[in-house]
Amino acid sequence: MKILLVHNFYGSSAPSGENTVFLAERDMLRKYGHDVIEYTRHSDEIRNRGSTGMIQGALATPWNPFSRQKIRQILIKEQPDVMHVHNTFPLLSPAIFHATRGLRTATVLTLHNYRTFCAAGIPMRNSVPCTLCLDRHFALPALKYGCYRNSKLATLPMAIMIEMHRQIKTWHRDVDAFVALTGFQANKLTDAGLPRKRMHTKPHFYPALPESLPWKERDPGVVFIGRLGPEKGLHVLVEAWKAWGNTAPSLEFIGEGPERLKLETRVDQSGLRHKIRFHGQMPFSQVQEKLAHARLLVLPSLCFEGFPMVIREAFALGVPVVASRLGSLPFLVEDGKSGVLFRPGDSADLYKKIKNLWDNPDELAAMGRNARADFEEKYTADVNYDILMDIYRSAMDVRHQRNNKHREFI
Repeated sequence: MKILLVHNFYGSSAPSGENTVFLAERDMLRKYGHDVIEYTRHSDEIRNRGSTGMIQGALATPWNPFSRQKIRQILIKEQPDVMHVHNTFPLLSPAIFHATRGLRTATVLTLHNYRTFCAAGIPMRNSVPCTLCLDRHFALPALKYGCYRNSKLATLPMAIMIEMHRQIKTWHRDVDAFVALTGFQANKLTDAGLPRKRMHTKPHFYPALPESLPWKERDPGVVFIGRLGPEKGLHVLVEAWKAWGNTAPSLEFIGEGPERLKLETRVDQSGLRHKIRFHGQMPFSQVQEKLAHARLLVLPSLCFEGFPMVIREAFALGVPVVASRLGSLPFLVEDGKSGVLFRPGDSADLYKKIKNLWDNPDELAAMGRNARADFEEKYTADVNYDILMDIYRSAMDVRHQRNNKHREFI
């Protein structure tokens, strides 16, 4: 099968799960013998140009005719069976889907976030989930509240993009298959307007088959891995450790973000420096080593996550997960089996759940084994490849039917 993979890479200054997924799927498809073509753009192209670049990105976000023309040329020359798009923001725009009209190439869009209907990408406002734009099928609330970067001006091109492609029915007429990361996300986005019959669910996968470190060889510690942002609920985690006091296990934060200074100040004020450490950004290999030696991963998110990459890594390494009972997380962490769920934003409930696990080490170790079994059942490359091929075949069938109807009409 010949496949055109399309992606707008986010800025190189910040790690991106979407970039990682794009590269992992590209390598997987080539490993299985497919002819893979790539067309990519990089946000660094405009980030390095200051205000001129910002204007360029804003103008390109709703509709970029140059990207559409370039993709059309590639499609006509290469005639791929499938065009699989991961991210169009900000330089490509959804206009690229219109380039396939009248051609045999099927189109697939992976929904890494909620940007088809949510200007912020993550449905969250004032540190709580917000689905106004999804529920009302209208992007006006995003403009009212300046949801993208807390700026009405920056939100404007996002809102125009959402409303333009809703009105010209890009998602219904030009995308043959959508790939949600969880059932929760699939339900939210189909309720918001994406065609339900073309919605598929495919999780992330871990490319390798790592060894799970024996439980007795692990450090008696807990980790958080990810962006230190307000949407992650990390102050809740610190408060849980404060309630636990001197008998709490070690807690390590791995990652960077705008909340780091506030969190470190909170830790200092609570007298927890001997219990909580901040490592900042680390190379992937070192992060995996830290995770492999941990006995628990905690994700106290306050927002609707897509599919945190660190969950598939934790499961691959046999590390159980404690997570908020919110959004997609209960679809990934089976309460009482591969981890434990707690009430979002409730530090007392988080403390209670983690302490109970920590006081029952045999139960915690069993959850680690269950997490690894979950990985082997759902998140290996072989399993993921089979799901992806089914999605591609479904998209090709939809495209074939669409073209036949068009020929009958003319």
